[in-house]
Amino acid sequence: MTALDNRSSVDTSGTPSPGLYTYDLAPTKKEGRRWGAYNVFTLWANDVHSLGNYAFAIGLFALGLNVWGILAAFALASVLLFLLLTLSGFMGHKTGVPFPVMSRIAFGIHGAKIPAGVRGAVAIAWFGIQTYLASSVLSTLLVALFPGLGRLDDNSLLGQSTLGWITFLALWILQVLIVSYGMQMIRRYMAFAAPTTLITMCALAAWMFLRADGSVSLSVDDPLTGGEVWLRIFQAAALWVVIYGTFVLNFCDFTRSATSRGAIVRGNVIGIPVNMLFFAVIVAVLSGAQFKLDGHVITSPTDIVRTIPNMFLLATASLALIALTVAVNLMANFVAPIYALVDLFPRRLDFRRAGLVSAVLGLVITPWNLYDSPVVINYFLGGLGALLGPLFGVVMADYWLLRRSRVNVPHLYTEDENGDYHYRRGHNPRAVAAFVPSAAIAVVVALVPYFHAVAGFSWFIGALLAAALYTLVADRAAPARDVDGEAIAVAAE
Repeated sequence: MTALDNRSSVDTSGTPSPGLYTYDLAPTKKEGRRWGAYNVFTLWANDVHSLGNYAFAIGLFALGLNVWGILAAFALASVLLFLLLTLSGFMGHKTGVPFPVMSRIAFGIHGAKIPAGVRGAVAIAWFGIQTYLASSVLSTLLVALFPGLGRLDDNSLLGQSTLGWITFLALWILQVLIVSYGMQMIRRYMAFAAPTTLITMCALAAWMFLRADGSVSLSVDDPLTGGEVWLRIFQAAALWVVIYGTFVLNFCDFTRSATSRGAIVRGNVIGIPVNMLFFAVIVAVLSGAQFKLDGHVITSPTDIVRTIPNMFLLATASLALIALTVAVNLMANFVAPIYALVDLFPRRLDFRRAGLVSAVLGLVITPWNLYDSPVVINYFLGGLGALLGPLFGVVMADYWLLRRSRVNVPHLYTEDENGDYHYRRGHNPRAVAAFVPSAAIAVVVALVPYFHAVAGFSWFIGALLAAALYTLVADRAAPARDVDGEAIAVAAE
């Protein structure tokens, strides 16, 4: 917290305000950053191979898309994601600031609470849901190892059995402990979980391939044909990008500690195009082998794990899936709301306290009830998710198209009326004017049944529309000075 001692090197209008500047929100010093290419890669090695992503990809096989179609969909999606995430990552590396602060460039020093709040709300809900899914795997494993525990799984308290509460709280506490040690511990956990995940999924795919006598079904009995195949490929690619709509917003939370732009590019190349195609091959083997064996399409790798005859291997595979889900949760659903909460309550919360508040919120919403309610998942979370595209469009258009990556970092932390990002009482009405109609259209496209055929493209529609509108209405006379934040920066974790 010594960065405030360097105020003399910052002009008066750039003096940090206590309501905007804290140790956790401050820019990171360029010297001492530790996130190299391998650390960036581990983000994707964990996140791509999540249980939810496997369920999504295997669902494509069940819907009639053949193996080659699945590979084509993920190849297209990986190219788009590589470009989007690299642009987003460069923003974090240049400025060293987390997403709530990055949003101040376009939305204003106070208006930035809108995108940070939306991103945080989505993440808190999914944090609870992912913890619940991991706890379900743990409960199944415990019952398999100790059948007597099955009696604890027959009752219900607030929608959860006693065993369900025990496993959920155990994993909940584990994640809180990891986060309490900061981003450095999260980075170390990612480095451990990534190879564990990849080895486990490779072993599972190899085991299934051998069970199917060295061959797999390339499609279900009644696959899609003709134009339907290409429509499904484009829809699948778009939906895969939508799944990462949260990450493309707050990737800067991680790359603010990246050692160089080259590290971001190398980590993204291996972690996105290469890793995603590797993921698609595993999906093809798992789903194709199971279909060849009994004519059924699995819904998740856990369906296969439960069939492993050896108890030691069953336990190993289950624990690997749990470790994977925790890793995904930490980076995708825990870090974002922490920074959002610190931004909302800078005088009361730091990284550790915000992590605890976020975790408590993820618990009190009883996420198992959310997950079991299609209405909540489709309308509430789907609607919030549709807002992410327009937010991304405004932020990226402001940073890359209008300012050409020129940022006055010290002014992101000042409430001085002459500050570059003060706009009108801390809010940029032009950004809001571009966001609101774009968000309304994106939500309608995502949720109204009439637009079902293009619902999967709602993120792109919202992002492109918001970027275009903001480019038209933005104040081009506004200053676009390039000043680094070294004078007020803190050590990177």
